[in-house]
Amino acid sequence: MRETSPRSRGRLADSIDGLRLRFPDMSASTVLSSGQRRVLATAAVLLVFGFLFAPIATLVALNGVVAVLYTVVLVHNVRVWRRIVHEPTLLHISDAEARAIPDCELPVYSVMVAAYREQQIIGETLRALEQLDYPRDRLEVMLLLEADDKATIAAARAANPAANVAIVLVPSALPRTKPKALNYGLPELHGEFVTVYDAEDRPDPLQLRKAALAFSRAAPEVACLQARLEYHNAEQNRITRWFAVEYLTWFARMLPAIASVNTPVPLGGTSMHIRRSTLEHVGGWDPHNVTEDCDLGIRLYRMGYRTQILDSATFEEANSDFVNWVKQRSRWYKGFIQTWLVHMRHPVLLHRQLGASGFAGFNVLVGATSLVAVLNPVFWLLTGLWFLAKPAIVQMLFPDWIYFPGLVSMLFGNFLAFYAGLLTVRAANRPDLLRAVLSYPFYWAMMSLGAVRACIQLVAAPFVWEKTLHGLDRPVAAVEKT
Repeated sequence: MRETSPRSRGRLADSIDGLRLRFPDMSASTVLSSGQRRVLATAAVLLVFGFLFAPIATLVALNGVVAVLYTVVLVHNVRVWRRIVHEPTLLHISDAEARAIPDCELPVYSVMVAAYREQQIIGETLRALEQLDYPRDRLEVMLLLEADDKATIAAARAANPAANVAIVLVPSALPRTKPKALNYGLPELHGEFVTVYDAEDRPDPLQLRKAALAFSRAAPEVACLQARLEYHNAEQNRITRWFAVEYLTWFARMLPAIASVNTPVPLGGTSMHIRRSTLEHVGGWDPHNVTEDCDLGIRLYRMGYRTQILDSATFEEANSDFVNWVKQRSRWYKGFIQTWLVHMRHPVLLHRQLGASGFAGFNVLVGATSLVAVLNPVFWLLTGLWFLAKPAIVQMLFPDWIYFPGLVSMLFGNFLAFYAGLLTVRAANRPDLLRAVLSYPFYWAMMSLGAVRACIQLVAAPFVWEKTLHGLDRPVAAVEKT
């Protein structure tokens, strides 16, 4: 085993501040820009005056804005619908093709795993990485562990990692986030290509070979490949079944459709394969953004690079605990909001860089995702209130010009969501997930809870990375023995 000690304070400082210093307008180190603060303050003043002097008219106007938002989301979903329902556009490399590549023709590949408080599963992580079918003299594995995480460090050493595994100890410093750890390790990499796996991942053993061949066949502007993510414990409980449907739909249907309509692809936090030179050129990861993957996907597109979806699966552990799931989803929503705020600091410039299609897709996929999840419970409550009591105030707040677009958005939007889920489980030959699709509204309610919590955290603790517990897919007795 080769162990790397932390170098200088400068390397740590660069892992925290490198992106902010190189591309200050693309860093989430500041939640709101000065311009965004002025816009927000102006909107708040207008709302206060509106509620003081014309409360009903103000509420109607707000409902009108929300109706437009839901309509735009529906139009975007309809636009990509044809791509979703037809066979998705994936880069497919057969197992035979991947195995046929002579080892001497394969590029050097770097695999990064940032782990924190993963002493229960870090041994399994290393065993999963050992299953990768790639010549060891062309594969470097970097295990990034927090220097004060003694339990995980000890467990990693006890697992006797292979000679090509480097344990890098990341000095304790805020923000304590995965992207900061990845940035810290990036300067030591030697691979032409880089990928990131999470501690609980079980990647397709041929994934690196498939990615290397896919890159050789792709257009020059394709700098990143996102592999599909699935869950190995989908049958554990109802939450994991919902989660499995969501991931199948997102990675097997939605992302390929997005990539094919000139829209930036929000990357997954694992199994994204990227040219190291490109990663360094765009500034690495944003250590202050708690969905550094989503942000990196947008930044790549803004700088002229493209992402395609690789038909190779990495299996993860679906979150099976309600509280743990809400914390994880809150972090994702918070990161989406951070990403939207960062890239919307200069909307005209962003529109020029993304194009009309990309600009619209970014605002729907990244901006509207969290906002709609926050707003949904309000309109569910108003709908229930109307059917129960039919109060006059509800009718006043929804004149015809708001009510009918809202009704269309609700009916067709829900239909598209249900149909996409049904189509996905059918295409994946997963009839065991059918009941999960039919009970999806309960999962939507959980999403809204996570979104509301994310908004609170964005104000109270914008850079806090809440740890997702792993190993919950195993019996309690097995976890205790680990």
